[in-house]
Amino acid sequence: MNKFTHFDESGQAHMVDVGQKNHTHRVAVATGMISMQKDTFAAIKAGSHKKGDVIGIARIAAIQATKRSPDLIPLCHPIALTRVAVEFNLHEEKSSIQCTVTTETVGQTGVEIEALTGVQIGLLTIYDMCKAVDRGMVISDVRLLEKSGGKSGIWKAA
Repeated sequence: MNKFTHFDESGQAHMVDVGQKNHTHRVAVATGMISMQKDTFAAIKAGSHKKGDVIGIARIAAIQATKRSPDLIPLCHPIALTRVAVEFNLHEEKSSIQCTVTTETVGQTGVEIEALTGVQIGLLTIYDMCKAVDRGMVISDVRLLEKSGGKSGIWKAA
C-alpha cells in the first residue's frame, strides 16, 4: 500500500504539492443509492411531491456540490471542472433512486472527491426534500466506480 500523501515526514497534515505533475485528462464516476417508502418513491416519480421537482433540484445540488468540494474537504485542491454529468435512475421494485456523477477536468490532480461529493449531496437533497413524509430513507452504497488519468492511469471497481 502506498503511503498517505496528505501527511508530511513528521506526520503533520498538509495539502499535497501537485505543481510538478503533468496536466492530463481526468475522469471519475461515482454512484450511490437512496431507499425510501413506496409512497415517497411514487410521489417523486410522478413529480407530485409538494416541494416540486425533487430529481431536478437534486441534479442542480449535485452539480453545485462538485464545484464546492474544496470548501468541504479541507485538503482538497480547487479544480477547474470541464464537465459534470448527473444521472438519476429510479428503481421502482426497490423504491430506490441511484445517483451517478461523472466529473472531468484537464489538470494535475484527480476528480474523485468531486464525483463522490456530488453523489452524496444529490442524495442528501432528495432526503431533505422528502424528510417530512419519510424520515426513514437510507443513503447507501456510495462509492467510486472508476477513475482515469494521471500517473496511476485507469482504475475500475471490482
